[in-house]
This record gives sequence, structure tokens and C-alpha cells, in this order.
Amino acid sequence: MASTEESLRKSLQSLLSASGSDSRDAFRQSVVNTLERRLFYIPSFKIYCGVAGFYDYGPPGCAVKSNVLSFWRQHFVLEENMLEVDCPCVTPEVVLKASGHVEKFTDLMVKDEKTGTCYRADHLLKDYCNEKLQKDLTLSSDKAAELKHVLAMLDDFSSQELGAKIKEYGITAPETKNPLSHPYPFNLMFQTSIGPSGLAPGFMRPETAQGIFVNFKDLYYYNGNKLPFAAAQIGQAFRNEISPRQGLLRVREFTLAEIEHFVDPEDKSHPKYAEVADLEFLMFPREEQMSGQSAKRIRLREAVSKGIVNNETLGYFIGRVYLFLMRLGIDKDRLRFRQHLANEMAHYAADCWDAEIECSYGWIECVGIADRSAYDLHAHSEKSGVPLVAHEKFSEPKELEKLVITPIKKELGLAFKGSQKMVVEALEAMREKEALDMKAALESKGEVEFEVCTLGETVTINKSMVSIHMEKKKEHQRVFTPSVIEPSFGIGRIIYCLFEHTFYTRQSKAGDEQLNVFRFPSLVAPIKCTVFPLVQNQKFEEVAKLISKSLTAAGISHKIDITGTSIGKRYARTDELGVPFAVTVDSTTSVTIRERDSKDQVRVDVEEAASVIREVTEGQRTWEDVCSSQTTDFIPLFIEFEIRFMRPTTLRVHPHMICPRVLSSFEFVTDSLSTVVPPFYPNQSARCRSLAVVVRRDFVSAPPSSSPSWVVLQMRVFLHFLRSISCSRSLRSVLDLFYSWIEICYGGGVSQKGSWRFFTRRKQVIHHVNSKPLLVFGGAICHASILLLASITCYKTPMFGIQGEHRGTRHSDFNECLLLVIVAGDYMGFMSGWVALGGLDSGGPVNFASRSGVGV
Repeated sequence: MASTEESLRKSLQSLLSASGSDSRDAFRQSVVNTLERRLFYIPSFKIYCGVAGFYDYGPPGCAVKSNVLSFWRQHFVLEENMLEVDCPCVTPEVVLKASGHVEKFTDLMVKDEKTGTCYRADHLLKDYCNEKLQKDLTLSSDKAAELKHVLAMLDDFSSQELGAKIKEYGITAPETKNPLSHPYPFNLMFQTSIGPSGLAPGFMRPETAQGIFVNFKDLYYYNGNKLPFAAAQIGQAFRNEISPRQGLLRVREFTLAEIEHFVDPEDKSHPKYAEVADLEFLMFPREEQMSGQSAKRIRLREAVSKGIVNNETLGYFIGRVYLFLMRLGIDKDRLRFRQHLANEMAHYAADCWDAEIECSYGWIECVGIADRSAYDLHAHSEKSGVPLVAHEKFSEPKELEKLVITPIKKELGLAFKGSQKMVVEALEAMREKEALDMKAALESKGEVEFEVCTLGETVTINKSMVSIHMEKKKEHQRVFTPSVIEPSFGIGRIIYCLFEHTFYTRQSKAGDEQLNVFRFPSLVAPIKCTVFPLVQNQKFEEVAKLISKSLTAAGISHKIDITGTSIGKRYARTDELGVPFAVTVDSTTSVTIRERDSKDQVRVDVEEAASVIREVTEGQRTWEDVCSSQTTDFIPLFIEFEIRFMRPTTLRVHPHMICPRVLSSFEFVTDSLSTVVPPFYPNQSARCRSLAVVVRRDFVSAPPSSSPSWVVLQMRVFLHFLRSISCSRSLRSVLDLFYSWIEICYGGGVSQKGSWRFFTRRKQVIHHVNSKPLLVFGGAICHASILLLASITCYKTPMFGIQGEHRGTRHSDFNECLLLVIVAGDYMGFMSGWVALGGLDSGGPVNFASRSGVGV
């Protein structure tokens, strides 16, 4: 059994090594190349060879970032009535000393002992473990389990433990293979000095949160001295990363969006918790991590009730973060909420979760949601001497047991002289737990060491210097330090994961190249729509500019393209930018709106184009709603005809490529074969698959004596003719078109003739076709909003949804033909008269003539 498991593990590792890692790298490279080529972002200072860890957002990247931040404000700040602030990036040293950043905001670093190149020690160990697990086929199961345990405990390793593992595994410098130094701490903050004297040290802030904490007193007053309330801030943060890598995921300057939700530590319920309680998503509690299990789907209500999530307010923000990321376009199956292990959390934290998004680099922490308790406000109160507290007023006085700290100023003055005031303030600012610990130590030992932050030193306090005891007092209010729930969003990381989750490729229409597409939701798309004249024409351009003006007035970001490039190439260019909609202006009085991913199109009046785009981009209507509004009030029509083939043929019909505004169904009939495509309407979100009908000799009845080798296919087409503003011609005009005779001239001379008629129900038409191949022909009447397209083709390439397959034959030898009749409302904007859509491989073009004498 063990050997079987070992064999299976090695097989899986082999597959990952052979394809998984390489395919991830190839996918990532394709995404990054597209992003940089289309100027979503590029390395900063590029003409000077750049500096690691810095990137510039280009026009589309700026637009995506702006849209993400705009939605963040709407989803959090407006929804929760948060107080938004904007604080300086340069922070005095004293603030970051109080918060603990000066002492503890470090990573363990190692150096190449010969070149001096620096690396993050934990990253080297992590990369080594992952590479061995993925690519080393000789790895035993015990060793694999050991490496997985190392990965799980990595954040808890001390410098000694980390150094021991690096030495044990023989890890060397990646580029040079030189030996590495022992790990030592490196502070990640950029240091600076404030003012010309250089005497006021400062740092570029590593997070935005401290600006909110130091303003708590004023924000609390602004909010009417009421809890709970939240403050929010968006701004730049700076971290002097040891080894920046992974593009936007690990940089030295980045945008943070942070929320500090202040709440009573004795009541962490949330009034809107029920709105998110029934959400279910991937969660990775610490118990599952420690036992080697995987993340699992858990309902949020269950996680809170079982104590997996510490409290309702923390759970509420986890749910809101999930909804935020879903709206942006993050794949729900590649998003999980991972709980911090006990060794990862700060000693003061009650609970911490990370929203991790999977991308080609693995699982990336993008949002942290932490219950930071009251640590930050306590720290700044103690350091500044300003009480950062909240008050709960009682309707009637209550008798409360209260801790009383009374410094004995006479004894302190004798001991500390000029420093007495700072020691007294530090003693009075002690938290309850700290004071009780001091009381216990004084009772057992008679003295205790006490750190006075404002002095920057530790002093000795004895029993004669302070009195600490509990007293019962009648109080009119309760004074307490609020707890803080903090969701912190790394905007750059979220945006990069969004780039990967929305990126895909599809074949060009000709099938000769792969086209890149970003499937951005309208909410975050850098450009909401583009406006194209079908061809370079002054009249078309005037209409396009009119639509552009309407879009601008509606506040819709758009781009107008009046270049002479083909419409297909213009679509491809904008698809690569993630533009969800394109408006095409042609010769009719209406315009076409094309949706990026389905490539479905609808026609609307010129005056309605801007309002339709605004409604779908703002979420007032869905694209399916827009399409379904085009499919009301149909008139049924029935056509039947017969095609005869010299040889067995495969007939392929692509319903989604045929104008869906009129198509109801197809029915193909032979003596022993009948296949029906179900009704297809534009409000169906799923695209119909291609249908293949194979016609063989043994499927049909005895061939006509005049053509002993022919195969007969009878074809019935059921159509719904749309009666609407854009298709306003009467059914009689359609039938008049059907009754027209068409003479088909081949090679400049009338060598072959065919005739066909169309009737309404109860009548039938037979179309006889000789064995010679005929190409495509079609026709339309200008402004009639009707296109009659009949296709007889010898090409492999689909033409308006029809494909004929000739297996191994040359065009000149090909003697199979296909015919399809389509009635389409206002489709493709054909000009009046009969239009030739193709030519023969020899003998010149196909000539067409109508009975009325209009020819091409």
C-alpha cells in the first residue's frame, strides 16, 4: 500500500514538474507581456535600466486601479458611513517607536559571503522546499512530510532555527552558489530626516493605519462620541524589501486601502452581520493547516457560531471582503480565507485571517482582516500621555470594582528627581493586566523592573513608590480603550491577481493566431466601450462623434477609433484592453453593440446607444436583458428545399453565428435521419454548439435515374421573422423577395443553371444542384432590414455559420456543395442589389443576376 502511494505521489510530481510549473510560467509570461505591451504597467525608470521593486501604471492600468479604488470606497466607506482621512507619508520616529515598528518591523536577511548580495532568508528556504516537493522524484515520503512541516512553521522560525535549516539543507546563493551568512534582522522602513537640521528622524510609513490611530480622539469626537465607528484611508506605503520580485506582488512602494473599525471590546456583535452570515466560501482554519488538511467550504454563520472566527464583527468584514473580491472579478474557486497560526499572530491579536488569491505564483495574501484588540491605542496613549479612550454613559450610577494606581510622588521624586513626572505618567498609563502583574511582583519580590518609554530606559520600582489596589466606586460612566478590527487591502496584489483571473486567449476568426482577451467586469474595465465607424466615411464618423459626445455626457469612459483598420482588428485591439462593449456605426439608422466575450451583437437606435451602455456598465441591466429585449413579437416562416450531393458530405451549422434575432430552429430530414437544433434565442446565455449532419448514401432512398450517384438531403428551416422598429418591412415584402427568380451564371457563361422558389407554409420548393461546385452568393435589399443569404461553398472556413468539409480533395476536384437559407433582420449592413461574397478557384468570379435586372 505504501509503495503504491509513493508511486502515485511521484507520478503526480512528475506531471507537475513536466507541465504544471512550466505551463504556469508560460501563462504568467503571456500575461505579463500583454500587460507591459499594452502599457497596463511597466518598470519605473526604464530608460535608466530601472530599479527593482518600482513600477509605473500606464493609462489602462491607472484606469483599472482608479475603478478598483472607486468601488472600494462605494462598497466599504459609503456602505458603512466610514470616516475617510488622508495622512502624511512621512512619519516621525516617535510614532513608529510607539507602534513597535522601529524595533520589530524586520525581516531576517542573509548575504552572499563573497558578493554581498542580500536575500530574504525565509524566501530561500521556502523556494528550496517547494522546488524539492515539486521536482525531486527521488524524495521519500518522510522527507516530503518534513519539508511540508517546515513550510507550515516557516513564519515561526527564529533566526537561529532559520539559519540551522539553511545550513542543514545546504542552501546557497541562487546566482553564484556561494555560501550564505547567518540570518540577521533587517528593518524594512525607509529612514529619512525631517527638516534641514537632520535632528528630527522620520520614516516613510510602512502602513497607513498609524495615521488613523493617532487621530482617534478627534475622530471619536467628530462621530459624536459614539461607538462603533470606522475610519478609512487610501494611500501609499513604503517597505525597503530585501529582494523585490514577482512583479506587482512584492514592491517597495505600493497602495494600501485600510479600515480601522473601533468597537467596544465587550460587545463585538454587528447589526448587519445577518446580511453576510449565509455566505459560503473556502476557509482554511488553523486546525486544518496543522493537521495537513486542505481548505474547505464553510458557511460564515457556522464559522462564527463554532468559534472558528472570533466574533461577529470580524466575520462581517470577512464576508464583505469576499463580496468585494467577487464583484471585482476574482474567481471564487481560487480565493480562500486562511486563519493565522498561533505562532503567526502578534501576542495582542485576538484573531487574524488573510484573504489569499491563487495565481501563477501560488497563494498570495492580498487582504488581511485582523482583530488587533486595543494594542495600538494603548501604545499611543502610553507614549504620548494622551488618553485614547471611549466612554459609555450609564442611565443610573453603577457600583464598579475599579483598579486604582496611585504613584507615591514623594518617593518617586527622591528616586528619580527630574524624571519623576515621566515615571508618574507611565505608571498611571499602565493597562490593567500590566498593573496587576506589577502588583503581584511587588508583593512577591518587593521590586520590579519597569520600562518608561518616554525616558527610553528601564527603572526599578519598589513597594514604597506605588499603590495598586481594587476599589468599589459608584461610576456614572465606563471608560475603556476600544478594540480595533482592521481589514487591510494590498491594492497592487489584488489588481495583479485580477489580471491573471480575467486573462484568456481565443483563436482569431481565420484560426491562424491566438488573440489575448481580458475578461474585466464592466465595473473595473479601463475603458467601458469603443466606438467604431464600419469604414472610413465622413458621415459615419460624424455619427460616431455624436455617440462619443453622448457617452462623455453620461460619464462613460470610452475610445473612438476612426482608423481605416479592419473592424476585426479593431475588435481584437480593444478585447486585449478588456473593453466590454463596442459600438459600430454603419449605413443604417441604428448601430450595433457588440459584447466582448460572447461576441453577440444587438442593434439599437443611435440615440439609445449611450443609455444602453450606461445601464449595462452600471449594473442596471444585464447583457442578457438587452439581448432578450430584441426578441419580442415574431412572425413564423417555414421554408423547405432539397439539396443533392454527388458524395457523402458533412454539413456543419453554427447557430450562434447566424443572426439569432430571427432563428427558431433547423430541421434536417432524410429518409432515415432527422436532427433538430432546439430553438435558439439571444436571451440564452449559453452559446449553442455546432451541429454536424452527416449525409451518406445508405441514409437515403433510391437516387433519381438521371443521377444515379446523387445523395439527397431535404432541409426544412423554421424561421421567426422579427417584427420591430428596426425590421419594420411587411411580411409581404419578404415574400416578394422569396418569389424572385435567380439565375446563376458560372464562369462568365451560362453553363449551369439552377432555380429556386420560396413559399410560405403549405408549399414546397425543390432546389436541384449539379455536381459542379458553386461558391457563395447572397443578397440583400437596402433598408429592407432583410438579408437573404444562400451559401453553396467548397471552403473549409466557416462562412456565416456554414462549413463544408472536403476530406483530402483539391478545390478543383471538389464536387460537394452546401446550401443554407437565412432570413435575418437588419444583418451585416449589406448594400442594395445582389452581392458576390466569393470567387471560384478558376474560371473567374461567380456572376449573379436578379429577375429585376439589378446585377453585380
